[in-house]
Amino acid sequence: MARPASVHPTDGELEILRILWAKGPSALSLVCQQLRQHREVATTTVATMLRVMLDKRLVRRKGSGRGAVWAAAVTHKKTARGLVNKLVDVLFDGSADQLVSHLVEGGQLSSEQLTEVRQLIHLRSRSARPKKGPKR
Repeated sequence: MARPASVHPTDGELEILRILWAKGPSALSLVCQQLRQHREVATTTVATMLRVMLDKRLVRRKGSGRGAVWAAAVTHKKTARGLVNKLVDVLFDGSADQLVSHLVEGGQLSSEQLTEVRQLIHLRSRSARPKKGPKR
């Protein structure tokens, strides 16, 4: 039995989304040109990937045939949120704190990044505190 199609982009689809986020709406030829800076790809393969991405609602198409222009239908932020949520669910059993611990303990964060994380936690904890009601 085939597994259901994922709504999350594959690595190859992410490459295409990165191009569309950076360049904006683009013709197939431009997407292929950008991809070929890193590896050889067939135009037909990229066209097929874009059609699959259209079905997954990751991209939009304006026009048809060789004149079609492709654009990202999802934002970088929404895509990142979805992939991180999937990572947390699949790899860390739904525990985001385990992901953060993994990043901190694994030494993957620079001292500047650790400072930024501390500041984010501080701001978040301040905004999460219950507000005091009016004095009587």
